[in-house]
Amino acid sequence: MALDNGVELHWLGHATWLLTTGEGTRVLIDPWLTGNPKASTSVDEIGGVDVILLTHGHSDHIGDVEAAASNGSPDAVIAMIELGDYLEMKGVQNVIGMNKGGSYEVAGLRVTMVDAHHSSSFIEDDGKIVYTGEPAGFVITLESGYRIYIAGDTCVFGDMQLIGRLYKPDLAVLPIGGFFTMDPFEAAEAIRLLGVKKVVGTHWGTFDALAGTPDQLRTEASDVDGLEVLDVEPGGTVR
Repeated sequence: MALDNGVELHWLGHATWLLTTGEGTRVLIDPWLTGNPKASTSVDEIGGVDVILLTHGHSDHIGDVEAAASNGSPDAVIAMIELGDYLEMKGVQNVIGMNKGGSYEVAGLRVTMVDAHHSSSFIEDDGKIVYTGEPAGFVITLESGYRIYIAGDTCVFGDMQLIGRLYKPDLAVLPIGGFFTMDPFEAAEAIRLLGVKKVVGTHWGTFDALAGTPDQLRTEASDVDGLEVLDVEPGGTVR
């Protein structure tokens, strides 16, 4: 399946993606490969990246952030401020802790943090629950002006219409598995609210509970004229 402007999205499994722009900038999103039953590679095999984006603090989204950040020293590790503070205490370098509505320019990209409806914490080895701020999504504006909306873990919410109106994403990466996030029924409404015509499903198929599929999304959103649901398996690339 094709994207514009030489963009490649490589699904590493679950909610972990490696975005490569037409200019060769590499963005790693929500790295969790160690212990991920659908992981297509290891964090060491990814190599250096320019930017790391973290949507929230659940272990299945930040499990390998320390290893990834130490592998090539990215220009920025962008996260919610509380999660960013925690990572800095753990020794992660070049952390940019921000909040919703804020934007940060790095490596030729503009990264805007937007809303998501979920939770965000994890349990340390000693049983302590660590609060990591609110969950978020991102709108990434590439060097070419092409815009990708990373919804993060979320249900559908009405202000997705505002995200669509303000940023007009060319592509949306939406969770479709259900149980912990939107399922295809809710994701179809997210597509209508966003007004987007190209969609990639994420956060599905990792466990039995994440039962939503791209085919189900196509069925639920069959009323959306011109919609392309780009189908890829872990290890595959949308380019």
